[in-house]
Amino acid sequence: MLKANTLLLSISLPFEDGNQIGKNYSVDTMLSDVEALEDILLVDENGKPAGFVPVTTLIKVIFQEWKNLSTVHQTLLRAVDDAITIVDSNGNVVAWNPTAESMYETAADNIMGAQITDFFKKESVVLMSTLMEGKGVTRQYNQPKQDVHVLINTLPVLKDGTVIGGISVEREITEIVKLNDELTTTTAYIQDLESKMEVHDIDDPFHKIKGRSQALNSSVALAKKVAQTDATVMITGESGVGKELYAQAIHKASDRGDGPFVDLNCGAIPAALFESELFGYEKGAFTGAVKEGRLGKIAAAKGGTLFLDEIGELPLELQVKMLRVLQEKQYYRVGGTSPIPVDVRIIAATNRDLEKMVEEGRFREDLYYRLNVVSISIPPLRDRIEDLPELVQLFLQEFSLKYKKPVPAIDPEVMVAFMHFPWNGNIRQLKNTIERMMILADDNQITSLLLPAGLFKNIQAPQMTIFQETIGGNERSKVVQAMQKTYGNKSAAAKLLGMSRVTLYNKLKKYQIEK
Repeated sequence: MLKANTLLLSISLPFEDGNQIGKNYSVDTMLSDVEALEDILLVDENGKPAGFVPVTTLIKVIFQEWKNLSTVHQTLLRAVDDAITIVDSNGNVVAWNPTAESMYETAADNIMGAQITDFFKKESVVLMSTLMEGKGVTRQYNQPKQDVHVLINTLPVLKDGTVIGGISVEREITEIVKLNDELTTTTAYIQDLESKMEVHDIDDPFHKIKGRSQALNSSVALAKKVAQTDATVMITGESGVGKELYAQAIHKASDRGDGPFVDLNCGAIPAALFESELFGYEKGAFTGAVKEGRLGKIAAAKGGTLFLDEIGELPLELQVKMLRVLQEKQYYRVGGTSPIPVDVRIIAATNRDLEKMVEEGRFREDLYYRLNVVSISIPPLRDRIEDLPELVQLFLQEFSLKYKKPVPAIDPEVMVAFMHFPWNGNIRQLKNTIERMMILADDNQITSLLLPAGLFKNIQAPQMTIFQETIGGNERSKVVQAMQKTYGNKSAAAKLLGMSRVTLYNKLKKYQIEK
């Protein structure tokens, strides 16, 4: 007996207690099941009889509503471009839309009512994990079959807190994955071609040092000369100028070029570990030591070059041990008693003023002279600013390959800002700046909007350059220099000279400057 205005009915299709209702469950079946039931008495809010509803009529109404909902449900499944799968609590498939049929080449008639794991490996069915754990996933990569790649979203179907089924929505990304694989292969092929195109450079170990300024050429010429000897070399220069690049080039150009190149950052190793790192140790030399012992950097560099970076950071007590190695040409492993001959070439590097440190008693004078047989000073970027355009192009090409982007054009005002920036971090700072701008660029153009704040201010005020200050009687040579510094970029050259493009064109014509 139900109140007329509070008649509540609940239908749970296609699930009933987590199980699929049979495919052939029709209204006639339902009516035959309820023939013995009495009609339903309806009462009003006062509890007085208000009429009767035949059970058969009620069932027909309910079934019609269910059919309407089922039609909406099926239409929705057909309308969605993603593959949709619905399973009951046992993993039986109760919904499989046309996109799923196409994606997995499996007809709905074949998979409906069957265990989903009959068609897919259990470990590849994310939906089964959702059933077991009661938790969904969002945009998770999955490869349910060998040639199918998808992003999948899943949710459990809950009834009173109990999992009675699960739903998955899968977006196919197979073509994207294939394109990415092809792009990776193509990029590797391009890089291989580039390496083959640079075969002529491989004969010159110094080909990675880019630039044509007089300051750079002088340091490279000295490095090439000293590479032919086995002399100890001291490379000096500010942080970020490329000291290790020089050391590697000297090593490759030497008779030890086929041997190992081992670097040791003297400022990054705790004093307590320096000896074992440099000399190695015998087995059982100290608590925590590797049982079989360990080779040190000197042994690892045998027949090659040992690069001592940041030598100025080496504590005084360790400088004595380094001096002994250089003087005696032998060393002892920690915990060892037998001397081991030294067969390495030493190249040291520092951004510190070692002569001043010697005067202050912070660096041993005898070690300084042992290391400083030949000294190579690398100029900072601000002292060879004419090399900057070539370096910019080099890094643009490098990062275009790394981030799979076309090599972008760079606005003249950006290049002018670069030319007027002090670059205290040198090549490293320039490289990081180019990488940042390459990442942020939305198209194939690097504009002033991408400049870091410290660089942007260099284009805010009218530029008064050395070219403008001395443009007078030596005008032709200044125009030629500007064109050389900007690699023939007339817009950048005009900005560098403080004149319009039209004026520059007139100057080029006047002085018969072709490029």
